[in-house]
Amino acid sequence: MSLFKGSGVALVTPFYNDMIDYESMYKLIDYEISNGTDAIVVCGTTGEASTLSYDEQIECIKKCVEYVDGRVCVIAGTGSNCTKSAVKLSQTAESIGVDGLLVVTPYYNKCTQNGLKEHYKMISDNVSIPILMYNVPSRTGVNIEPDTAIDIVKNNKNVIGIKEASGNISQVARLAYLKGKNNIDMDIYSGNDDQVLPVLSLGGVGVISVDANVIPKDMHNLVYSYLSGDYKKSSLLNEKAILYSKVLFSEVNPIPVKRALYELGLIKSDSVRLPLTKMEDKNVKELKKVLKK
Repeated sequence: MSLFKGSGVALVTPFYNDMIDYESMYKLIDYEISNGTDAIVVCGTTGEASTLSYDEQIECIKKCVEYVDGRVCVIAGTGSNCTKSAVKLSQTAESIGVDGLLVVTPYYNKCTQNGLKEHYKMISDNVSIPILMYNVPSRTGVNIEPDTAIDIVKNNKNVIGIKEASGNISQVARLAYLKGKNNIDMDIYSGNDDQVLPVLSLGGVGVISVDANVIPKDMHNLVYSYLSGDYKKSSLLNEKAILYSKVLFSEVNPIPVKRALYELGLIKSDSVRLPLTKMEDKNVKELKKVLKK
């Protein structure tokens, strides 16, 4: 059973005077839900979870769950390079009432493929809600090989899918092949906004999207037009997603998307936490051109 189909927004965490700006977060959540977003993913990479304290992360998840109030699915990022920490955060998020967990692979200390299996098993054994693996080797230095992903889903009943942000479509194709060959019930989500259509064509069910912060309706319609067989419409929307991706990833995520949301009046400040810094002027100009267009 899928946590969601369609577009899940990788929600930014708005800051004002270096504090979490919940007023802006609530405004953004309403914007997302009213424009068709199918799931809210809170405290992920785009949410700058790596610079949130444990208490901030828990509070942010709690306030998101309370404000969404069942209107759409809420998925919390609870990954860590320390398995015990990931377990603790996952258990707390479950107790708060999230619908599912997004668990990134261990980073910096890294691990082997066997280590990945043990890592996800430990988390799975200690929670009962659905878990999505998050594969983003450009950030973590670790790649979930397709055979490993299949093995993890086979042996952990609440690991139900993967956010695939390797950027390697051949790898996604291999994963889809193994899923079919082994008759595995496993959801594949694109983790890259410029690869949504290729992932859907391989049997994916949606995207966890940065673009959706800015163009939620288009990202929702991109997925659902494809799933309903309107390939012309989905292709046009895919081109729009690629256009936005070029400016929203012109610097390290979430620097540009926060600036875009600020320009649109959806958040009070484009502040990010160090070591991230505000967007460079030359890139702001290009971003404004796309927003105006």
